[in-house]
Amino acid sequence: MSPASQGLTIKVMEPADLDLAVEWAAAEGWNPGLDDAACFRAADPDGFLIARLEGQPVGSISVVRYPGGFGFLGFYILRPEFRGRGYGMSLWRAGLACLEGCTIGLDGVVAQQDNYARSGFRLAHRNIRYGGAPVFEPSGDPRLRSITPDWADAVLAYDRAFFPGSREAFLGCWLAPGTRRSLALVENGSIQGYGVVRACRNGHKIGPLFAEGPGEADLLFRALAAEAGGGPVFLDLPEPNRDAVALAERHGLAPVFETARMYRGRDPRLPLSKIYGITTFELG
Repeated sequence: MSPASQGLTIKVMEPADLDLAVEWAAAEGWNPGLDDAACFRAADPDGFLIARLEGQPVGSISVVRYPGGFGFLGFYILRPEFRGRGYGMSLWRAGLACLEGCTIGLDGVVAQQDNYARSGFRLAHRNIRYGGAPVFEPSGDPRLRSITPDWADAVLAYDRAFFPGSREAFLGCWLAPGTRRSLALVENGSIQGYGVVRACRNGHKIGPLFAEGPGEADLLFRALAAEAGGGPVFLDLPEPNRDAVALAERHGLAPVFETARMYRGRDPRLPLSKIYGITTFELG
């Protein structure tokens, strides 16, 4: 894949290119996790494109394709000094071409939402990033289980209701210990919710946070937020879930950023009432 415009080439990223794109995302204030790149590549190694102008990296876009005809677009970044010259549009068109025939989702920043609409994307709902520094003690609730290999298959099955495509490869990395901690809430042998907290450039992010009800979500949130040790905690939640908004506000978190979940193609109608935290704005 090498569309060119005025010396521009667009190709699938090498691992070092994705590391560079994560740095660009940090510069944009998106606060990526400390170990996000490896899991992003696990989702779809061919799903990340880099644009070079006469060999110099100038832009990125992710176009991750999941089984079942769903794709997610993110990491759409053009270095500031190269904006306004048409390079971003060339990169955008190359990305959309990679997902031809798919329903495509994205989480668009406010400044770009009108542009996305002109490309056929429709608003599904707003997402709000809440941040704060709640202080919790580690939970001793026996219903909370670390997601070990014994529980991995059950968690993967539970996750299928909350995402439009199968994402086992991504979750196999995302649930692994290291810079992330994952917990499942289990009652009578059945999973009632799960969540992941990860260290980021600034503080920790919780995502995903899926739960059968507000009580289950609150228990998981408090246990995951305790991993931050009183430092900053961020939760990206779908605004229509008023219980998620109430959870964030109850624990002293306030809005700091917003995006719009938009789809081109059929809206998958995810169960927003059970989504208390989106996994990532980059991959959905």
